[in-house]
Amino acid sequence: MARNRVIYQSEALYVSSGISSTTSGQHAQLERVQSANYNFTINRQDINQYGQLSRIDSIVLEPPTVGLDFTYYLTDGFNERALGFYVTTGTGAAATLGNFPSGHMTSQSGQNFYITTVAEGADATGINGASTDMKSVIGVGNAFLTNYSLELAVGALPTVSVSMEASNINSDTSFSGAAGVISGIASPAINPNDGVTLGLTSVLMPANTGASNISALRPGDVTINIASFDGTGISDLSGTSQAIHIQSASLAIPLSRTPLQRLGTKFAYARAVDFPVKATLSVSAILNEVSATDLSNIINDSARKDISITLKGPDGATNRMTYTLKGCTLDSESFSSSIGSNKSVELSFSTQIGGPNDTVNGIFVSGANSTAAFA
Repeated sequence: MARNRVIYQSEALYVSSGISSTTSGQHAQLERVQSANYNFTINRQDINQYGQLSRIDSIVLEPPTVGLDFTYYLTDGFNERALGFYVTTGTGAAATLGNFPSGHMTSQSGQNFYITTVAEGADATGINGASTDMKSVIGVGNAFLTNYSLELAVGALPTVSVSMEASNINSDTSFSGAAGVISGIASPAINPNDGVTLGLTSVLMPANTGASNISALRPGDVTINIASFDGTGISDLSGTSQAIHIQSASLAIPLSRTPLQRLGTKFAYARAVDFPVKATLSVSAILNEVSATDLSNIINDSARKDISITLKGPDGATNRMTYTLKGCTLDSESFSSSIGSNKSVELSFSTQIGGPNDTVNGIFVSGANSTAAFA
């Protein structure tokens, strides 16, 4: 009997350590996933000729574009490390600092993603891997990060949105299964030089509730420290008098990419990051106090400062995630006031991502989770 629909309870999202990953230890299930969307576009050029009105052929000249977007609740850094970001464990690991997106800025072949679907009405976390439980697997191959954004707001759980750009997508229903393992899944990975699939099969572990020991982080445990910019804007950013009351913040790290092609290949042999990479932080707050300053003095202030975003756990004491933006500048400050609403201020900060050895510019992230994403 055909199923009536597919809903979130029956699906799980996995990521591989690389495109050649095959074993279960080389794949990790992403936790607290809230949405997952995928698509593909094939660009063709019609071939027409004199004497015939309709086209005689439609040829693919450019490699297809496969998109994957997903969101999840931020926890303690496990998802970030599984996705290839540089996340230190703990909060004082200054000796091992590395730019958060550095793992996505070097030459690589990308990662594979799998969206598994189990039988209708069953929780994906409740199966044991038997072939009768699994119904289908969607694979996205050679995926590269194009955007990472963190959304923080009063009344909402901290949420991360990730966008990937890939080269291939497939679907598989002919895998096998046994207690505790799902095997024989067709890998979506391709050889970037000729576009031919690698012909590999992957093994996944049945879905579970995740490696983190917390369900989600709360907005009441989020602290954004922008005190270093006090005096460099009109609003009072000292933080000591709670002069502005932050309502929301958005951190965006865009990694736009250019597909590199050459004669003799059907697919891009590389998807290189477009440099420089500029990360932005937008902050919206209720205004209380203002600082005594002048725009001319702000322009003459060339000092670059740091901003930190700290998210504590449910106990209100342990740091679960810490984002540190180094070498920031204040780009804009916008005020809004009207009848019936609080006067508000919108601030925009930016920093450029530095190289792997640059510890004074870019974004540095620490997470509390030390569980190995891949065996």
